[in-house]
Amino acid sequence: MVKTYDYIIELKQKSFELIDNISKLMLVLALAAFAFVIYNTLALHNTQLKTSDVVLIIIISIGMIGWWLYCNYRIKMNQIPYYRFALMFAAWGWFVIPEGKWTAIVYIIACFLEKPVKVYPEVAFDAEEIVFNSFPKKRFVWKDVQNVVLKDGLLTIDLKNNQLIQKAVDATVSKDVEQEFNQFCLEQLANTK
Repeated sequence: MVKTYDYIIELKQKSFELIDNISKLMLVLALAAFAFVIYNTLALHNTQLKTSDVVLIIIISIGMIGWWLYCNYRIKMNQIPYYRFALMFAAWGWFVIPEGKWTAIVYIIACFLEKPVKVYPEVAFDAEEIVFNSFPKKRFVWKDVQNVVLKDGLLTIDLKNNQLIQKAVDATVSKDVEQEFNQFCLEQLANTK
């Protein structure tokens, strides 16, 4: 069951460039390794792999390149690219190579972590807690919070353990909504005392 919150504040979008570059680097390394294995098997007549395995690696490489091109199309359409299917193809290719089992596990982990790491930064508030939409999720109950203020496009959360969290808000918030939100937070803080 999906929980509903009283307020959800969208924060400024962070860049996913580092995550995308790591994914691309992993794909380039996999394609280079697969090309080396194909060359080693076909041109040098190394019998490490069967011909059917070489054909499978070629198909996997084409699938990786195709998904990468699709991700580039998504970037041109101003959408977030997810390289996870190309990473999954790469993991499959690593499993075909006899010495690639451990490397395949790394690619599977990257495949499953890419989407949760690329989440829109939001902070949700209700009468029970404050939740940051991040990986991993951060949750704070109101009894651990000293103060919460939304002012001039900046969300400030002061925790009782002397931790201060300040985040820029994505959209312009009207003074009425700011005042309503701040009043809600004051009520939640008063209820914990």
